[in-house]
Amino acid sequence: MIAFQVIFSLIVLLYSVIIHEISHGYAALMQGDRTAEYEGRLTLNPIPHIDLVGTIILPAISLMLPGSFLFGWAKPVPFNPYNLRNKRWGEAIVAAAGPLSNIALALIFGLFIRWYLVPAGFANGPVAALCAIISLVNITLAIFNLVPIPPLDGSKILSAVLPQGWMKIRRQIERFGLIGVLIFLIFIWQFFAPLIPWLFTGITGLSL
Repeated sequence: MIAFQVIFSLIVLLYSVIIHEISHGYAALMQGDRTAEYEGRLTLNPIPHIDLVGTIILPAISLMLPGSFLFGWAKPVPFNPYNLRNKRWGEAIVAAAGPLSNIALALIFGLFIRWYLVPAGFANGPVAALCAIISLVNITLAIFNLVPIPPLDGSKILSAVLPQGWMKIRRQIERFGLIGVLIFLIFIWQFFAPLIPWLFTGITGLSL
């Protein structure tokens, strides 16, 4: 049973990060940029989205850490900000689309537990367990990506409301790429992680 939960969790993570990235691509497409479409990234086929570190290595390592805290990412969907019709808010809209897709998935499956499975007496059943995994993974992805630290989505959303000078600082930090994300995970993520069980309980009515 544990092995099945691990495999299912990895599959949920894979498709959740893919939906996250596809949402970025469609948000750009709706604003006139077809870069993701031309590069074949608006697809649920996992192969074009797999990132060696974020989709394979990091999730495997996270499962072996204390608490089995699962997270990861897919290869970023490309877009050209100069093609976006909305020059002021376009990049922020594209950035927000990813976390919003995770929030939507978390709410759909989490509220299904709270409004249907719990009242029907199925809170401890396998369907509730599977829905709980989907909700939990997507809550985690949403919080992770909304943190306003480059290169995460939250930094791009924040750039839309901060002075132009912040953009230069963001670009400089983004050059560190994976190193910056790892520093964030090691030293800062612990301050955001407590939000996960709180939100999970609030949405599903279950306790972690």
